[in-house]
Amino acid sequence: MKKNIILAAVLFVLLAVVFIQNPGEVTYKVYFWKISVSQMILLPLTLAAGIFIGFSLAKLRKPKPRS
Repeated sequence: MKKNIILAAVLFVLLAVVFIQNPGEVTYKVYFWKISVSQMILLPLTLAAGIFIGFSLAKLRKPKPRS
């Protein structure tokens, strides 16, 4: 149990360092629109979206029947 807490804390700190080191702004051009977003905001959003999509797809997957 203690190992899991330490591992989670280390991963959280590493993730925070990555987010803090990317304060730059990214501009996306989609047809006629220009969208400017800070990487510090974009990285956690894409992480959360990926986790949500992964869990959603895992729940949709039906288990194989056992013989």
